Amino acid sequence: MNGFDRLHPALQHHIVNSLGWKTLRPLQEEAIPPLLDGAHALLLAPTAGGKTEAAFFPLLSRMLSEDWRGLSILYVCPIRALLNNLETRLASYCSLVGRRVERWHGDVGEGDRRRIRSEPPDVLLTTPESLEVMLVTGRIDRAAFFGGVRVVIVDELHAFAGDDRGWHLLAVLERVRRHAGRELQRVGLSATIGNPEELLGWLAGACEGQRVVVAPAAGAAAKAEIGLDFVGSTENASKLIARLHRGEKRLVFVDSRSRVEELAVSLREGGVDTYVSHSSLSLDERRRAEQAFAEGRNCVIVATSTLELGIDVGDLDRVIQVDAPATVASFLQRLGRTGRRFGTPRNCLFLTTDRDALLNAAGLIQLYDEGFVEPVTPPPEPVHVFAQQILALILQQHALGRSEWRDWVGRMPAFAGLTSETEKQIFEHMLQTEILANDQGVLGFGKEGERTYGSWNFLELFSVFSTLPLFTVLHGRTDLGRVHHSSFQARKGELPILLLGGRSWLVKHIDWERGLAYVEPTAERGKSRWPGDGRALSFELCRAIRRVLTSHSCPGTLTARATAKLDELATDFSWLHAEGTTLLRERSGDLRWWTFAGLRANGALGAASGLGARQPDNLSIPLDPSADEGTLREKLGSRSPEEIAADVPVPPTAVASLKFARCLPDALVQKTLRRRWGDPDGVSAVVGEPIWSVAG
Repeated sequence: MNGFDRLHPALQHHIVNSLGWKTLRPLQEEAIPPLLDGAHALLLAPTAGGKTEAAFFPLLSRMLSEDWRGLSILYVCPIRALLNNLETRLASYCSLVGRRVERWHGDVGEGDRRRIRSEPPDVLLTTPESLEVMLVTGRIDRAAFFGGVRVVIVDELHAFAGDDRGWHLLAVLERVRRHAGRELQRVGLSATIGNPEELLGWLAGACEGQRVVVAPAAGAAAKAEIGLDFVGSTENASKLIARLHRGEKRLVFVDSRSRVEELAVSLREGGVDTYVSHSSLSLDERRRAEQAFAEGRNCVIVATSTLELGIDVGDLDRVIQVDAPATVASFLQRLGRTGRRFGTPRNCLFLTTDRDALLNAAGLIQLYDEGFVEPVTPPPEPVHVFAQQILALILQQHALGRSEWRDWVGRMPAFAGLTSETEKQIFEHMLQTEILANDQGVLGFGKEGERTYGSWNFLELFSVFSTLPLFTVLHGRTDLGRVHHSSFQARKGELPILLLGGRSWLVKHIDWERGLAYVEPTAERGKSRWPGDGRALSFELCRAIRRVLTSHSCPGTLTARATAKLDELATDFSWLHAEGTTLLRERSGDLRWWTFAGLRANGALGAASGLGARQPDNLSIPLDPSADEGTLREKLGSRSPEEIAADVPVPPTAVASLKFARCLPDALVQKTLRRRWGDPDGVSAVVGEPIWSVAG
């Protein structure tokens, strides 16, 4: 009996007759037995590989066969736009068999939420933050609402697991499990990753039951068309995009909101039908752009990573990447947006604007050609998420016994592994700073807790990531999006001009207190700013860049410009060794250690040597000119790689990444950040290599 034959007869009928499907894809066929048997599972396939149906059909079949009633399936996504995109498709499947789907996230109005509370759907599409809202609000009878939940599907699982939202998700799922009174079957969907077994283990945590990775071997797919060009500037990239592939639908990725806006306005000035999508545009602006792009043909949409996930923007012809993302996984997501029509290959053209971007892109192409994909590694020691969960549980339960948290989230491995000393430090700090108050062993909000998280400030508890304070930009009553206050800088006597949505806007009035900027259209070119940090490239990517430079070659199709520039760079780095690091004494007398180890490993190595002259970068470490190979070896040889990595200097901006750092003692904050910023494997690799001393 194949998998399809095990599905409920009504669902079989509708798949064949209502949907008109003649066969299931391999992933969809192979996922049926383990999901019907209740296994925790991770389903792996490229973008548009049918993962949603592979998970949903077997679980919908169980819903019918076992007569599940009330809210039975939670479907969790990392972004609202993906939930909106999925709702129509999943609702159509459910309606075929008399079941119902709803969505609940920050853009869903109170009327719809009231209807969901009074009449729960069979399937609820939501985010971790909205689940937190449902768990703490007094408007929901939690035992009744969550009492029938049996399964959670986590879409784009890799996007959660790589940061603290993943830990938050696992914590709220533990709390849902307690309300449901049963183990929840956990099903993750992900694009290709380097460590699927570990990722499934992270998702399932302490849950009992079988665990299965479903990842059918890919067939003989058409070879992807990967191109690399060196164009020298964003303006040149705009001119080339305007000329290339006319009559086709092109998705252009740019990893900066400011540059997205600059490129979009340049394309429009060049007569290209251009749309814009990034996280600081208003929801309506993004929807209008994405809908218009989905319906168009000869057009371009310029986007940040907001369109990297599986949001449907129609049938794409081309993906163009201006400069390069930081990971192979991100590149694969973008590449997978193309090649969905039968007989058309996946494709991506890199247009690089400077030397570093060219090397970054070449390194990514090298890793892709070697079959490498980064493992997804959850950030260690989420102690700030633990503090957030204590506060959320107090809000949920109105008071909390000192050890009662264990009944709610104590099974989660990250919390179960907390030492008694760390737990004591966190509670004592929160009590001393009056974030918490202790009344005969029962915890509640203290004065500072009430001020910070009480009243309407309780909204701060619903998410574990910080958002920058941005100004809302209004044209009349139309919300255009958000910009940072640095966008309002202008010459004395002149009004600021913003770029937003690929259009220029003259700022007529700024309400500083309410965070509002009122604008009118203008023909003059503007500029908008959003703060961003320099990217820390991985050890693997930096080593791939070294292989490109030392081999004088790069896979893919290179233009004459890219070939010439890479040849020039290979000549500049002719002293570089393929095996080992290089200590280069430049003609000026400056000394630089070329490790090609990534910013995190280099930061630790520079600090541990005591010879660092300036801030290192991803590829090298400036050293004191008085140093040499012997002193460098002597300094590093006195400590283990683990000790060196543990003392990595933490950027001051990194503290902002721990949203609830104020709930933790400073020493614990620094310890956590050093664990997260350090790269012991990279440090160990560098320390174990020979050092070649050369003169420039």
